[in-house]
Amino acid sequence: MFSFFGLVESDYIIEIKTGDTVGAGTNANVWIVLYDETGKSTSAIRLDQMLKNNFERGSKDVFQISKSQTSNLRKDGQIARVEFWRDDHGSSSDWYVDKIEVQNKATKSLFVFPVYRWVLANYHYKIKHLDTSLPQQEHEDLKEPRKYFLEEKKKNYVLDQKFPKEFPNCPIQVKELPLDEQFSFNDKFSLTALTLGLKVSSKIVNFTSGDWKSIGDIATIYVPPAFPKPERASFWTDDLSFARQRLASVNHSVIRLVTHIPDKLPVTDDLVQPLLGGLTLKEAIHQKRLFICDLQILEDLPVKQGRVLCSPIALFFVDMSGQLRPIAIQLFQKPGKENPIFTPLCPSLTWALVKMWYNNADIAHHQALTHLGFTHLLIESFSLATQRHLSHSHPVYKILSPHFLNLVAINNLAVSELISDGGWVDKTMNYGNKGMYALVVKGYKDWRLDIDGTLPEELKRRGLDDFNVLPGYHFRDDAILLYNAINKYVHDYLKLYYTTPELINTDHELQNWAQELVKERNFAEGGMGIKGIPGNGTISYVEQLQQIVTSIIFISSVAHAATNFPQYEEYAFPPNYPATLLGKPPTDTKAVISEEDILKSLPNKELTLEIMTMTKILSTKGTKSLGDFEVQYIVDPKALAVVERFKKDVADISQTIKARNKERFPKYKYLDPEFIPNSISI
Repeated sequence: MFSFFGLVESDYIIEIKTGDTVGAGTNANVWIVLYDETGKSTSAIRLDQMLKNNFERGSKDVFQISKSQTSNLRKDGQIARVEFWRDDHGSSSDWYVDKIEVQNKATKSLFVFPVYRWVLANYHYKIKHLDTSLPQQEHEDLKEPRKYFLEEKKKNYVLDQKFPKEFPNCPIQVKELPLDEQFSFNDKFSLTALTLGLKVSSKIVNFTSGDWKSIGDIATIYVPPAFPKPERASFWTDDLSFARQRLASVNHSVIRLVTHIPDKLPVTDDLVQPLLGGLTLKEAIHQKRLFICDLQILEDLPVKQGRVLCSPIALFFVDMSGQLRPIAIQLFQKPGKENPIFTPLCPSLTWALVKMWYNNADIAHHQALTHLGFTHLLIESFSLATQRHLSHSHPVYKILSPHFLNLVAINNLAVSELISDGGWVDKTMNYGNKGMYALVVKGYKDWRLDIDGTLPEELKRRGLDDFNVLPGYHFRDDAILLYNAINKYVHDYLKLYYTTPELINTDHELQNWAQELVKERNFAEGGMGIKGIPGNGTISYVEQLQQIVTSIIFISSVAHAATNFPQYEEYAFPPNYPATLLGKPPTDTKAVISEEDILKSLPNKELTLEIMTMTKILSTKGTKSLGDFEVQYIVDPKALAVVERFKKDVADISQTIKARNKERFPKYKYLDPEFIPNSISI
């Protein structure tokens, strides 16, 4: 790992890894002190190499330390601690350090000191070997620096609520983006700039002006490889494809088993008898073959002037071949003459348009809740609590941090560029940004980590925890493998550090973290207002912590991947999954809708291009796959062994899903771990 420089006689070699983030390199002077296990230390050693510009962004600098400088240390000793600092010399003195490694040449022993932070000028950082400990087990002389560091972080991680004031009790976000949360790859990263660049590079703008002449005309817009034609474009009228969108697409967790048909959906045997394969509704319910999607939460949301947003209810049936099919759709919650129940027995394009209005509503639910609210913004609350209450040395901080990479930065962009007035949501979706704000707040009122955020419990609530029920539910079938692997990983990791309940109870950093998670949402005094946290702010058992940490990692990786990466495939062909629909939904089950009527309801070419480009960008994976961490915060050898077992489990799951996909049509690749990033970074 280390190279030899010059003729210096040395017992120890120091390697310093400067971070690969914007502005990480420094021109400052840097010093270090080494401490052995007996407490003996070197004098201050200035780290500098002649004729070399040290500590550049992304660099590894290796220093042979002369024997005269380490004469106080045992030749075969261990380096238990380092102390290092920098001055503010030079025009670029800021410095981000990933880690410091010290090698004892005599014993070949390697001592690792994880840093992963911006180094303040003239502050002396003291880091112990492996730097992994609960706060009550911290070395006495390091307890105050640990406390001070957290107090300083709170000053940088100031809480705020960024939704407009007419939408109170919205999710908590950071007020100003801390330096630690800037995109690692580009400090001027912009979704708007990416969108423009994609349009120009693909030359698609040459083909996109005016209205559509026919459904076939839409297919001419695609310019591979930047904008390939979505496979869904060939199946937009197909009932099986519509049903699969409930099971293995962007909004995969609305469907539930029917135990009784609600009064607000007055469907009868006579209405759907030809669609049930000879069964009655009661018999279909008894055989667990009837399912429902109810988007009641969309009722009474604000919408853009002249636009309509349905709050539909859809009924589905599993036929004798095991295929899920839609059998009834009611577009609004209250039944009546102007709100009839449509079925596949209606005229074909009438039924197709009804499904389009259902999907337009489904998009509203998907973007505000399944995507933005219950992954992006929710995980930001966990991230902020973690940064404000858990030290870098805390083992829970180390297992969670890879799953927060770039999250706060992308959320900052989402609020400023996507859901702002006149932003992408305002331009492309029927409810506009005001409707999205309102829906996020509405959804947050009832969301619970112990149910909605815990996959086995969430499946049980919807009656889908029996894997013999609802064949073809690929999201469930693949996601549970990953949930179980993450749960095992978290269990094995936490038991290394929490060997008794007392260690949980006396961990004041962890208890403060839990209290901020559950405390009523308040950006001025702290509090994320998350319901269903096991222990309700007081963690007493490692099993409670295990459930919380498992859910955070699962949502940050698996849940986000499932709801984010199919977006282009679904949205890019407007009749398939229309973000925008014009006019009013059908009110007559016997009306004959024409292709011209369908075209009049669709967004024009310019608006379609806006939808295509943004969903293409959002559907692009930009970071490493699950378990292959960009930053390896975990350095403790016994914990690294747990990480390696997790990687193997994930690799095995990847092979299982690949084998499953050989038998699936269409394939469901989104939960193959190869396609799942560690964090919400786009």
